[in-house]
Amino acid sequence: MRTAVVGAGTIIFQDEGVGVYAQKYLEQNFTFDKDITFVDGGVLGFQLMTYYQDYDRVLILDTITMENDTAGSIYNLPANELLGLGSYKQTAHEVEIVEMLEICSLLDKMAEVNIIGIVPEDISSVNVGLSQTLQTQFPHFIKTTLDQLEKSGIQHLKKTDETTLENIISNYKDPQSQCKEYHDKTNYKVS
Repeated sequence: MRTAVVGAGTIIFQDEGVGVYAQKYLEQNFTFDKDITFVDGGVLGFQLMTYYQDYDRVLILDTITMENDTAGSIYNLPANELLGLGSYKQTAHEVEIVEMLEICSLLDKMAEVNIIGIVPEDISSVNVGLSQTLQTQFPHFIKTTLDQLEKSGIQHLKKTDETTLENIISNYKDPQSQCKEYHDKTNYKVS
């Protein structure tokens, strides 16, 4: 059984980046007894079709817009339930995710897809980071994802050297730090 965990969202719009941060947090802080492909989905949208068709299971970590619900509420929705929620589609990448699910549901093969979604507090401020509400709920968001993986028969073990949420976010605030080692080893100077 091939499994992909996709972190979706736009990190420059405050809470929109929670899925990307969660995917990276899981990848860096846990080992799993089965092979998992971790995908920084960002705003892949239509490119997610590959994962929906080539994998057996796909978990999408993302914000979810639910009218009349409080920020920080967490949902675990199977794809077929999500397709019936018109209120979910509020941002461009949410629309693309749902459209790809709708298209793939008409094809012969489609992965078992679950969306682990959290209601955002702020998706309009241009800021890399999370609101205090989502920072507080982040451990529960991670636990909900790990619980879903366990339901699928995938066990996890926490690594001893933890990469904190703050460290993950700071790497996105300063992308040069992620590439510094690569740049130090590479020299493309021609003359």
